[in-house]
Amino acid sequence: MLDRLEHALRARPELPAVLTAGRGGAPRALATRGELAGLADAYAAALHARGLRAGDTVGVAVRPGPRALAVLLALWRLGLRGAVLDPGAGPEVLRARLALARPALVLADAAAQAVAGWAAPLARRARLELPELAGLGGPVATVGRRLPWCAPALERDAPRAGVPAGFEGDGDAVIVFTSGTTSRPRAVVHTRASLAAGMETVSTLFAGARPGEPVLGGTFFVLVPALTRGAPVALPARSARGLARQLARLRPQDTYLTPPRLRDALAAGAAFGGRVWTGSAPAGAELLNRVRDAGADQAWGVYALTELFPAAAVESREKAAFTDSGDLVGAPLPGVRAERDPAGQLLLTGPAARDRYLGEEPDAWVRTGDRARLDGAGRIVLEGRCKDMVLRRAENIYPGLYEPSLHVPGVELGVLVGVPADDGDERLVAVVQPRRGVPEPVLRAALSEPLRRMGTARPDALLFADVPLAGRSRKPDRAAASKLAAAALRGARGGAR
Repeated sequence: MLDRLEHALRARPELPAVLTAGRGGAPRALATRGELAGLADAYAAALHARGLRAGDTVGVAVRPGPRALAVLLALWRLGLRGAVLDPGAGPEVLRARLALARPALVLADAAAQAVAGWAAPLARRARLELPELAGLGGPVATVGRRLPWCAPALERDAPRAGVPAGFEGDGDAVIVFTSGTTSRPRAVVHTRASLAAGMETVSTLFAGARPGEPVLGGTFFVLVPALTRGAPVALPARSARGLARQLARLRPQDTYLTPPRLRDALAAGAAFGGRVWTGSAPAGAELLNRVRDAGADQAWGVYALTELFPAAAVESREKAAFTDSGDLVGAPLPGVRAERDPAGQLLLTGPAARDRYLGEEPDAWVRTGDRARLDGAGRIVLEGRCKDMVLRRAENIYPGLYEPSLHVPGVELGVLVGVPADDGDERLVAVVQPRRGVPEPVLRAALSEPLRRMGTARPDALLFADVPLAGRSRKPDRAAASKLAAAALRGARGGAR
């Protein structure tokens, strides 16, 4: 599909490709289809001129938009492997991930590099914090506007003679980090074949998309299929009110937003239309029905993992009609097979499944970490998570990545736990057990910097209490710690009243 997208962009170069919301929500073009194709050409030429060849790894820390998509197209054309770097993960985590991926070059925009000087406070407020990229041992190039703190710009005028027209064959396409620890990060590796298969599956969901009519969404799995079909894509406005105004002016035929963003938009009085899709976090029948009540023709919940996107989908009417226990996420999509292991964990496989985890052997089956069953119609019904992962505002947070930073002098034990919230999301709480005789104000001051450096994984609350232990080995009892944190949060709300 990425090959088809390149041809489609050049067929009607004058048409808008990527939109944003201007004043009052009116759509404004960020890039035309021709500009996007030209940007991809320039990036491919620059990377080729630097000596990068098929199979090399390029780190990518570029915000979603035309530049990020052009980088993806350039990497695809040259057969390069992109390692997705999250600026919100925190510097220690990112250092470990870079050490594992070992990119030959890191491409970063100005926001991702805003770590020093006068820009640091702005970056922290945006929950963006990278280590000094230039000090990590590899070259860094700036994509987009170069500001004073940035690395040298990626060349835009490199010669295009000799640049391959396209890479033939399979091979690694992208690395996406998911879990692990700072000492042993874990990353999903998709090949060109699995990435293409995932794009094709999403394209079947958008099968009714009409050329020229806008689609709202910011992920690659929205941008690529929609643009290939000739539909311009609008990046969602950041604020809830801005998003509501944008929806009113844009009237998209398809909308993809995470459940937290849907809730924010509904609270701001947003009106929907066409088909609305949501995923990356639990989306109950109540939320999907609210979206339809707000004007959507259809409201779909998509079950997807980094390891296999997408796996299943269910429309609001079907979900609302399901009265059995568990969370119905729908029938497996074409090409996806679902089974259970002896412990009841959901296993998935199919052409879109990741090839392997970085540093491990290939494995056809994805172990989802979700307990599930298949009903009489073969639909997937989730029954809870096996993993310790916390899912907050559509972001996967793995406690093992961040708990070591809680153990500052004076801390006996510290864990991060999720607490279910009334809106179906989770709250992240740090439960910290002080050493005897250490005053809480001293610990709170000592923890302020480690907590700040967690980036988007920063806890919603800090609770000083004895961490519950369980089992013969006296390991932290996360379930009990979560209940303890939930009680503390309820007490705090009660005290506020």
